[in-house]
Amino acid sequence: MTGTPPERRPFVFLDRDGTLVHDAGYTHRLDDYRLLPGVKPGLQRLAAAGFALAIVTNQSGIARGYYSEADYQRFQHHLEADLLRDGISIAASLHCPHLPAAGCGCRKPEPGMLERAQREFGADLAQSFVIGDAASDLELATRAGLRGAILILTGLGEDTSRTAATSVPRVSDLVAAARWIEDACSPDATPPGGPIKS
Repeated sequence: MTGTPPERRPFVFLDRDGTLVHDAGYTHRLDDYRLLPGVKPGLQRLAAAGFALAIVTNQSGIARGYYSEADYQRFQHHLEADLLRDGISIAASLHCPHLPAAGCGCRKPEPGMLERAQREFGADLAQSFVIGDAASDLELATRAGLRGAILILTGLGEDTSRTAATSVPRVSDLVAAARWIEDACSPDATPPGGPIKS
């Protein structure tokens, strides 16, 4: 007997390193944990707007032997516990541990992690957004059929901005990203177009 399929709902898919936390390079040590400015209020706004929140992150450091799956899980638990102290719940936390050359379907920009979120957590991909600092995050949105992608100018964002399509919105932090999504989803407003900085 199969269980009841999860209720469909829009998600915001969030890159982790360089978007939520400082990217220390193969980030996994608790000593390197540093939440980026604007993350908590931005996530609170997105949740208040009706979005479920998911973290989707490439973690090839596991396959490279730089850290273990347990190290990743320890860091991830620390992040989620920190967010939860401010009432921010992460509905799904997904990662790809494989090398870029592995040919897997889960490493961004491949849509495997988002397809899993659709199956297991009820993500309505056509009504969902991705926020990230890398070109792979932007391409992920296209490959998965999301409503949109937002480039955040933290982490690799400034470098990515130089080659990203001019139609991709650019924002300084997650508060500005949440504001952009609120405007885009408002029935009374024309979705903003073109790059923006806040």
